[in-house]
Amino acid sequence: MALHISCRLLVSHISRFNSSILESARIVCLSSVLLAKRELTHGQSQSISPSLAWRSAVNRRSFRRYNITRNNINEKKQSEDSSSNRNLLWAAAAAFSFFGKAEDERDEAQKAEDEIILLLKKAKLSMMRDELDAANGFLHQAIRLAHQTHNTQAIIYTYSLMANLAFVQGQLTNAEKLFKAAMSFMLSGGMPQDHNAVIEMSLKLASIYASLNKNELAEHGFQFCMESLEAKIERHKDLSPEELSDEERKDTRLLLGLCLDARARYLAASHRLAQATGDYRRALQICSEEQGETHPQTLVLMSDLATILDLQGKHEEALGHITRAMQLGKEAGHPDQHVLLGNMAGILMHQGQLEEARRLYLEAIALAQAMGDGEAVEQIEEGLKELTSRRKAQKDGKPDGQTECEAEGEAASG
Repeated sequence: MALHISCRLLVSHISRFNSSILESARIVCLSSVLLAKRELTHGQSQSISPSLAWRSAVNRRSFRRYNITRNNINEKKQSEDSSSNRNLLWAAAAAFSFFGKAEDERDEAQKAEDEIILLLKKAKLSMMRDELDAANGFLHQAIRLAHQTHNTQAIIYTYSLMANLAFVQGQLTNAEKLFKAAMSFMLSGGMPQDHNAVIEMSLKLASIYASLNKNELAEHGFQFCMESLEAKIERHKDLSPEELSDEERKDTRLLLGLCLDARARYLAASHRLAQATGDYRRALQICSEEQGETHPQTLVLMSDLATILDLQGKHEEALGHITRAMQLGKEAGHPDQHVLLGNMAGILMHQGQLEEARRLYLEAIALAQAMGDGEAVEQIEEGLKELTSRRKAQKDGKPDGQTECEAEGEAASG
């Protein structure tokens, strides 16, 4: 027997949240690719903050794989003399502060470090060109040389890149092993367990376990991240501005928001909608306070929260959130306005406002088609099918009451 159209829509919603568990970890992993791009373009090296990782999550709502955009990475000429190649090498070395030394102190260990730098640079260039197999080859050469020279910093950095690359390629088990290897070196080197870098890597592992349906490990991972960050933020309250910079305070809070966002999607995929709602509310509050109401990720979280509330039959509250997101998104020029329109149409439909819902669905699908967002088009078409079914029932004089699926959603929220 075929599923009722609204039931298929709920299954589609849950499936979408399930797919986004994998995407959330991919977002954090791809932040390392963004770092590689910035290092090559600007000659800078710094940790990717959670705020940047969250900024890269803006397109998650339409569930497309993040495309590594190409950029002009040609280095400007430093001079016309014969030492230009050597200067280029040192520009790359400067991007890794833990590799830099004066030229007159160069020795065999330094030469090995220089070779690692070149291999990492080639790997990053390959990543930017989407030549992932070539990148993997360069990284394996780099990790082998890093182990031979006992360069712990290079080992950690290279393992992290290898793990991120494995995740992007869908090699989850391999990514898990590589993340664990990187964490082992970080912790054995004296890095505390509540360091943001350790927690961020733990979040990646938790998301991997969620994708592999290793639910007990996933939940322990999410719990570790949340408890560590909450305790850390509580300690931060007693520190003066001289003891703790605003940037570190903000990054820690945003990392907590990222954890809440990831766990909320895991809970939604597990049909624990009430718990997911709580995490979404907290993530939205953090993002609004730290990045502002018009920040793209704030709007994504408003939309996510509205979707979860709608699935539980809380249509009025859901409409309030999605209306606010729509208004702010229009003002800020949100890139996924068609997704917000589609979500709002669905909520209006569930409230019985069928004509307005149809108008928004048609506007949303036109925008989605213009942007080439095939997955969003499919979601909107599902909504239009349910809308047609409801309009027919209304025309036939049948009550437009709660569907079996909506009842299931409310039961899941309990």
